[in-house]
Amino acid sequence: MRIDLHTHSNRSDGTDTPAELVVNAALAGLDVVALTDHDATTGWDEARAAGEREGVVVVPGIEISTTFHGESVHLLGYAFDPAHPPLVEELERVLGGRDQRLPRILARLAEHGIDITEEDVALQSGAAAASGRPHIADAMVAKGYIGHRDEAFQGWLNSRGRAYVERYAAPLLDAVRLLKDAGGRAVVAHPWSRGSDRVLTADAFEELAALGLDGIEVDHVDHDATARRGLRDVARALDLVVTGSSDYHGTGKSSAFHLGANLTDPGEYERLLG
Repeated sequence: MRIDLHTHSNRSDGTDTPAELVVNAALAGLDVVALTDHDATTGWDEARAAGEREGVVVVPGIEISTTFHGESVHLLGYAFDPAHPPLVEELERVLGGRDQRLPRILARLAEHGIDITEEDVALQSGAAAASGRPHIADAMVAKGYIGHRDEAFQGWLNSRGRAYVERYAAPLLDAVRLLKDAGGRAVVAHPWSRGSDRVLTADAFEELAALGLDGIEVDHVDHDATARRGLRDVARALDLVVTGSSDYHGTGKSSAFHLGANLTDPGEYERLLG
């Protein structure tokens, strides 16, 4: 059984519709795929319907933007009640933070001669629950300022970029509690990459496990062999599930993030969602 527990559609910053994502998962030989759009669940129904047609099990999920000791940390949630009121309220705050910083980022870009309007970004975000940095990057590509989305993050939109603006993200501990209260499972995404390795120590994982954290995404493109060994040791010590996934975004990320790039062991999948 081939299981990929972290993918994105155009309801956040992927380029496939939820249905296209599931079709592509089937073509990639996946038996199970989780749709984990950023801070949104609006693609679930379409993905499930496509899964029934394609013979692929679709796990409903999300990737929540959180902060922990001043660093950005992403939290994957699975099989929770998307109508749980406290969780809905927090996700609305997170999505609102994306929309509120959009004009501020565009103003900073304009200071450097990059003329992008909110309408330009909206053309790229389409059905997404909110407009984010990847959609700004796509607008920069569409208007010829850069050649690929990655260039925008390297020079302009990452946390050290010239146009970066902070936004609201949920406190990590609160997000774990909210997912658990909504009946879901909580897994920290790519924890030892993108700066989160500075705060997600073994002691931090122990604190999270005490709150109900279910697992750690160990096998991810951003983790080298040393990181994977270290995270497996942490998971083993705390009896946490180990997951693997692609973090697929369609053409929004490099080909290294292809569907099935990393997989979750069936036994670990059963522990998490069985």
